[in-house]
Amino acid sequence: MKSFKDHNPIAVFIYYLFVIVPVMFCTNPVLVCISLFFGIAFRMAKDGAGALKKLLPFAVFPVISMIVNPLFVHKGVTVLFILNDNPVTLEALRYGLTIGLIICSTVVWFSSFNSIMTTDKLLYVFGSVSPKIALILSMALRYIPLYGQQIKKIRQAQQVTGLYKEDNAIDKIRGGMRIMSVMVSWALENGIITADSMTARGYGVGRRSRFSIFGWQKSDKALMAATAVLGLAAVLAIGLGKLAYVWYPQIVTPGASPAAVVCYAAYALLGAIPVYLQLKEEARWRSLQSEI
Repeated sequence: MKSFKDHNPIAVFIYYLFVIVPVMFCTNPVLVCISLFFGIAFRMAKDGAGALKKLLPFAVFPVISMIVNPLFVHKGVTVLFILNDNPVTLEALRYGLTIGLIICSTVVWFSSFNSIMTTDKLLYVFGSVSPKIALILSMALRYIPLYGQQIKKIRQAQQVTGLYKEDNAIDKIRGGMRIMSVMVSWALENGIITADSMTARGYGVGRRSRFSIFGWQKSDKALMAATAVLGLAAVLAIGLGKLAYVWYPQIVTPGASPAAVVCYAAYALLGAIPVYLQLKEEARWRSLQSEI
């Protein structure tokens, strides 16, 4: 059995779609809490207890949202107190907290996504769908750090020649505009060189071939199947309104209906997949080390 990050990138990418997208478009606090719990559990299973310290700053999102939302939204029947002649309602408070948890959950899942889906895996995923998208993505990933390095070189060169000064705001603006002018010229020239190089190498002539070190195994297909079944169950329940919360003017919950319970269970199992795979792989590794 492989760990979650070692599975085929397409299967991993589709998993993240099914685990992140439903929470982004559903304000059901139960579903959001399930997502946040397993997102944190996966980071801790993958990176250890130290991951909790890195995730702790994300707790500011629910707090800020819970405070800010009642200041601008005054709907709701349960008035807690009056602030500047505006009512602060319980409904607005709870809705702000839920939105903050959604943001926090999304950020937590994307933090693990960034550590698992490296550049080569993203190029593999998008190259399977569209070679042009993969080309644009690869060029963007290449040129963004390259432009940063070039800007640093230009600034250092102008500082040596005395053209770039930081004595006051006007000098900074002039220096920045001069650097931008040089960068535009350099970028255009570099783009022409890259285009000529691609043409010389035959890009766009004939059918494009592709090489990849990633293959499909039974475990990858099993991950895809489990993601499809569990993810679609959650998506269908959300699409049919079985998990819909009414926040204003009064909170109305979907209750513990059979459809809601099935959706919660399916989404919880979906969130538990990477945690299970990670813990299983670590237990196997410790077992192999004990036999040595």
